[in-house]
Amino acid sequence: MPDVRLDELLDKQACIELVYTLARGIDRCDAALLRSVFHPDATDDHGVFHGTAADFVDWVLPLLATMKRTQHFIGNVLVRVDGDRAAGESYFIAHHTLPQAEGGDLTMTAAGRYLDRFERRGGEWRIAHRRAVYDWQARTPATDGWNRAEPGAWAFGQRAPADASYAHFAGLAGYIPPATLSTTPEHQPAAGDAR
Repeated sequence: MPDVRLDELLDKQACIELVYTLARGIDRCDAALLRSVFHPDATDDHGVFHGTAADFVDWVLPLLATMKRTQHFIGNVLVRVDGDRAAGESYFIAHHTLPQAEGGDLTMTAAGRYLDRFERRGGEWRIAHRRAVYDWQARTPATDGWNRAEPGAWAFGQRAPADASYAHFAGLAGYIPPATLSTTPEHQPAAGDAR
């Protein structure tokens, strides 16, 4: 006899993995990873962006390229499953390092929740719709004191495919290789810059 509770836990975990994977795709600027979490007809509502998930990926990557680095922390993930549909609410705190024209960097922190609608199609869970709800935001001068130009023994986060996590996960089941990033100068990190 199948254990319905175990099936529900596995369904919830599959949905939670999508939320985490999307955050990773954003912070690594990995188009292939971002596209992998959405159904082909999925939609996204990020406030300033409303449209298809595919168009969201094309919109957000150039925006992220203007930032030195980002980090999206996900917490308080609540998922309710109903057959082949599920709804989720995930809290986020997202840090963005923004270079300033006058020199120095600004840290913009945005916090809120992602309201996701998940659907299982052909046995696979993916996001059908995402809506970002914003709760608060803060801007402060950046205080990052690490010497990223001469890291020594330190490993700093980078964007795909240079980030250490890609080598870490390579060869494992479910690994999605990073898409080839744009070669235009505005999409490339400066030497020593951990975007």
